[in-house]
Amino acid sequence: MGHHSDQHLIKRLKEGDKQAFITFIGQYKHMVYTLALRIVKNEEDAEEVSQDAFLKAYQSIGTFKGDAKLSTWLYRIAYHRSLDCLKKNKRKPSTTQLQYEEVTNIQIAEMTWDHMERMERKQIIQRALGELPGDDGVILSLFYFESLSLKEISEVLNISVNSVKVRLHRGRKRLASVLEKMMDKETISIYES
Repeated sequence: MGHHSDQHLIKRLKEGDKQAFITFIGQYKHMVYTLALRIVKNEEDAEEVSQDAFLKAYQSIGTFKGDAKLSTWLYRIAYHRSLDCLKKNKRKPSTTQLQYEEVTNIQIAEMTWDHMERMERKQIIQRALGELPGDDGVILSLFYFESLSLKEISEVLNISVNSVKVRLHRGRKRLASVLEKMMDKETISIYES
């Protein structure tokens, strides 16, 4: 969404325009849910976190100063709500695999092999991201899947840009290691079957 459109939406949200809030949710629901799911690793909790994040955003829109993009501000809220959910449930981010939406047979038949390979690679990477400790998977997801800048990630996580760079570097190394282990397991299982 462009800067001008964001400003218009923010103005309408601050005026209490309910249609603007519906638009706001429509534009950002996937982004918020994806971030929450990466952190809480549970679809039900991710849905609850998403609802909480939008409610908090709605209640706090009057305090939005505009020094960050609207999406960055919302990411920050969703990130903290996700951490609150983990604390409430007294668990750390687990290394369990993310649950993926099932693709129907009709959709598979319509897909090209190239598209299926891209989806498979993306799922493997997402599975590997889910195995990374702490915020490593979140930072890599924000950078590569959500295309946030280093500055935006630093604002979401409330850390310095240099810390984001270090964590990205560390996360890439850990991701490579996890992917290497996953590929070895898959290769071994192919020969064992």
